Amino acid sequence: MPFELQPLPYAEDALEPYIDAQTMRIHHDFHHGGYVNNLNNAIENYPDLQQRSIDDLIRNLHTLPEAVRTAIRNHGGGHFNHSIFWSVMGPNAGGEPTGEVATLINDVFGNFENFKTQFNDAGAKHFGSGFVWLVKTTNNQFEIISQPNQDCPWSDGHYPILCNDVWEHAYYLTYQNRRPEYLKQWWNTVNWNAVNERLAIAQRL
Repeated sequence: MPFELQPLPYAEDALEPYIDAQTMRIHHDFHHGGYVNNLNNAIENYPDLQQRSIDDLIRNLHTLPEAVRTAIRNHGGGHFNHSIFWSVMGPNAGGEPTGEVATLINDVFGNFENFKTQFNDAGAKHFGSGFVWLVKTTNNQFEIISQPNQDCPWSDGHYPILCNDVWEHAYYLTYQNRRPEYLKQWWNTVNWNAVNERLAIAQRL
């Protein structure tokens, strides 16, 4: 199949106690895996789309055939978003941001505590399922946004730098309905080296 589910870049229990191993296994293998399978099914009769990267499909969503655009938005978005989500987390991570992203946060948001408060607030107030993002916008600003379901800011030209998944399946086994607690604890998993790599790409655009 044109798209494949890549293994987690760390062990399922590597983010404990902040995200438990069972959540990681179900989230990665079945939710993310389901998006990959459904994406492949959606483009089965479109060999030209099978040759394109997920980045290309999501970035140019508005140009895709109408018959499969919604499926690619939902399932391709799920694949794209989760691939970023796994990459910006890691074991023995968290703490204060480092490198260029630390400078960016201080310049744009005042300090890290302000940034976390605004990011967590966007996630806590997001109605229903979706993701909260730090993006570089089309007018070269850095903003925190939230988007529903598996919509991706890249489809609107906003480059994604950091994200957190606020679908209930991302946190419910440990935190139940306490999304704000999950949002607070999630910072202990953030891999700032990976975030700096995404920021470097954003700054070249």
